[in-house]
Amino acid sequence: MSDTLSRPAASESRPSTAPEQRGRTTIADSVVEKIAGMAAREVPGIHSLGAGMTRTFGAVRDRVPRGRPSVTRGVSVEVGERQAAVDLDVVVEYGVSVMDVAGDVRSNIITAVERMTGLEVVEVNIAVDDVHLPDEEEEEEETEGRVQ
Repeated sequence: MSDTLSRPAASESRPSTAPEQRGRTTIADSVVEKIAGMAAREVPGIHSLGAGMTRTFGAVRDRVPRGRPSVTRGVSVEVGERQAAVDLDVVVEYGVSVMDVAGDVRSNIITAVERMTGLEVVEVNIAVDDVHLPDEEEEEEETEGRVQ
């Protein structure tokens, strides 16, 4: 018996695909929602995300001492194998250019999602639902109950 093993030629022993292409990676909608939510909140001029009742329920939920506010509030996405679409409901600060803020949000989300997931972002739809006025903070604080 021979001590040498028969080895296939180098070209036969290795698959022709690169290691990063062997297998499949799926990205959950919730992952893209979190990335988009964080990216939107980073933009100056954004007061909050969410529309009407969503913000109201979210504000109540955020007051429960359980953790941080939900970064996905006001964000919905559709994720395919290679592409993603994002829909946002936002509240902007009074005095900022809505179109400039929307453009900055769109750009920041596209950059973050594409960099972190490798998905192509085909669209970012932004619905501006409200303008936050400076004196609204004081009114909200006054209407809170005495006991917290």
